[in-house]
Amino acid sequence: MTLEIREARASEVGLVHDFIRKLADYEKLLHEVAASEDDIREALFGKNPRCHCELAFWEGAPAGFALWFYNFSTFAGKAGIYLEDLYVEPQLRGRGIGKALLKHLARRCVAEGLPRFQWSVLNWNTPSIAVYEAMGAKPVDDWTVYRLTGPELEALAT
Repeated sequence: MTLEIREARASEVGLVHDFIRKLADYEKLLHEVAASEDDIREALFGKNPRCHCELAFWEGAPAGFALWFYNFSTFAGKAGIYLEDLYVEPQLRGRGIGKALLKHLARRCVAEGLPRFQWSVLNWNTPSIAVYEAMGAKPVDDWTVYRLTGPELEALAT
């Protein structure tokens, strides 16, 4: 049994987009996916890439992905990695693929001298929470995420 993790290629934008939709479906948020393959292509491979994507292949077949970007901590004075999406195909879960993707990104943090690796998880996603906590990840309970979108974002921008 072989697992390969590598950066996504421009020719694999459709696969990345498919994984995004599958994750959204799992999270019961498919109705919120507005991103097209062209949007993902521009974000990953355009003139000014905004994010990065690692793909996992189990015995040569697509198994999952991790989409991430660099964030910045003013307190640490250094960048970190923020994991936006992590997904493993349901039939391949329990084989260590998700943990291997996290480990891959943790190694990148260490190699680049980045002090933080962060992500968010839906409160109801207890299987993922159990995996994260078993690895030693700690919830940041004293912070609440806020978001502006749509008309509220437009209103603030004017």
